[in-house]
Amino acid sequence: MRRKWPVVTAAIPLAIGWALVAAHPAAASIRHGVPGPGAQVWPGGPVSQLSEPGGRMSEPGDAFPGAPTGIVTPRASSSQSGGQSGGQDTSASSSNWAGYAATGASGSFTSVSASWTQPTASCTTGSQYAAFWVGLDGYTGKTVEQIGTEADCSGPNPQYYAWYEVYPGAGVNFANPVRPGDTFTGTVTAQGNEKFQLVLTDTTRGWTQTISATQAGADLSSAEAIAEAPSGPSANSSPLPLTNFGSVGFTGVTANGTSLDTLDPVQISMPNTSVAGMASDGSFSVTYAGTSGNHTGNDFAQWFGI
Repeated sequence: MRRKWPVVTAAIPLAIGWALVAAHPAAASIRHGVPGPGAQVWPGGPVSQLSEPGGRMSEPGDAFPGAPTGIVTPRASSSQSGGQSGGQDTSASSSNWAGYAATGASGSFTSVSASWTQPTASCTTGSQYAAFWVGLDGYTGKTVEQIGTEADCSGPNPQYYAWYEVYPGAGVNFANPVRPGDTFTGTVTAQGNEKFQLVLTDTTRGWTQTISATQAGADLSSAEAIAEAPSGPSANSSPLPLTNFGSVGFTGVTANGTSLDTLDPVQISMPNTSVAGMASDGSFSVTYAGTSGNHTGNDFAQWFGI
């Protein structure tokens, strides 16, 4: 989950112990450890569970179901909505992820790629947050190697930016301009020996960021394209209000060079969103379907009828 920090700080160096990161920007600059403009949000981490093995949902008396301390467990699904080729045979419920993840044994995935168009944030009052990214790990592992964009609201003012993170390390925001309607392509590649390359290109504005990073303990057991509801800075923080982003379409989603649709991906749903079926070329969309965007215990209870 992306993490919201209550105080905007000066630039903070990344911890060397978990990752050694070197940036190779093309006509671009990087702001290390600086939270998102106005939003104070870091790129995120593993998926957070709402469902449990066998399809059991959170029940009264359970720990707060939105707490990002677990991992989603897929459950069998007899059907899923919209235009897919039939490859998806499982679904999962999450408090912070919406999209698709291909899953497998450790070492199954070495690359993932997707394109998307930066959506427009509809802002009113208060603060809301939404992230769109492509990455490896995080579904069944505790690390995530991810790169993407953000659409946040600070009161009526939208905030757009791009970022990467090698979780559990801190996120890094790019200083490059991001505007609604920009077309992005993100790619994450495991290069062996715990080394990763993360690339984000804004084809509309003509900039690219290429990041080399080292991540110890990466499981390489999942590959995903995700719209995310960020969370607070605490490990047990619940998801923050979700930006009304309208709809975001992911296209050409691949893992290990093949369409994600051929890999029996899990369809992941979270409150206040709907996820369309995946097409044979790996394309799908996530649509904002909420009203308030606030994730609370009552919201989750209503969503699951508990």
